Amino acid sequence: MKALFMEKVVDLRQDKEPLTMREVPIPGPADAEILIKISACGVCHTELDEIEGRTPPPSYPMIPGHQVVGRVEKSGKKATRFKSGDRVGVAWIFSACGECEFCRSGQENLCPEFRATGRDANGGYAEYMTVPENFAYPIPKIFTDEEAAPLLCAGAIGYRSLRLTGMKDGQNLGLTGFGASAHLVLKMANFQYPNSKIFVFARSEKEREFARELGAVWAGDTTETAPEKLNCIIDTTPVWKPVVEAMKNLKPGGRLVINAIRKENLDKDYLLQLNYPEHLWLEKEIKSVANVARRDVSEFLELAAKIPIKPEFQTYPLEHANQALVELKERKIRGAKVLVMQ
Repeated sequence: MKALFMEKVVDLRQDKEPLTMREVPIPGPADAEILIKISACGVCHTELDEIEGRTPPPSYPMIPGHQVVGRVEKSGKKATRFKSGDRVGVAWIFSACGECEFCRSGQENLCPEFRATGRDANGGYAEYMTVPENFAYPIPKIFTDEEAAPLLCAGAIGYRSLRLTGMKDGQNLGLTGFGASAHLVLKMANFQYPNSKIFVFARSEKEREFARELGAVWAGDTTETAPEKLNCIIDTTPVWKPVVEAMKNLKPGGRLVINAIRKENLDKDYLLQLNYPEHLWLEKEIKSVANVARRDVSEFLELAAKIPIKPEFQTYPLEHANQALVELKERKIRGAKVLVMQ
């Protein structure tokens, strides 16, 4: 099969081809696993974090990709949930121990033995992959393969982020950064909180225009002050400046939820501009989002089918994955990016 591999930490500003294409044998499923013939795989900013070393694989080479859609080709001896030909998806959570306090309470995203698809186990930038059957999800019929792929991470992590805000209908929501996840959160919030206003902060005028098209009542630059104070804000950016700027837009008691597995260091000194009375006092909160649990993925897929949420996306053949990653790094974004297998 064809597969793209990470082989070392790479600076994407200097190396525009971080992944290497190889022909390798098709893997066989273990007893409790399924083999998936992949048709589509979303491209995520987390792949940039893996490639550039902010959350690297524990060993090389590694196949990235954790927004995977395909069909069951074969099942292991003890795998009984799916039959051959069933369409399934795989998300960021590849496996967890199933025994710790977090797994027992449905918070396997916090499991100390959490393994990530495409980082700790080979992922979806390939023609085939294996996964434990309990970490695969049926894909609702309403979605095409390309539509479903971004829902598995951008959508699921956005769903978890929105839930962690504690938002109620009628309250103001802010979104800082407007890429794959945020545009799905906006669609989700419009449905779940019809009496709420949504405000978007983004560096690019194209992103701000896109946000208005999708129903944002206001869209401005990251450094601008919203016309109203906000109950909660979700940050999906890879840097620190939007975090500091978002805090000044929160109401007393407001919460900022940071939806990022890692932050880049290029503007870390901006944190020195944090002013306690302006940014943090009056019981404002900052909360991070860590991974996703299986509940997030399954619940979001059900909700997305009900609304329905259809993501905006661009497609690329598997062979052009490096191009898609570089464009993501350079913020050439409208919605999501999806690799398709020919």
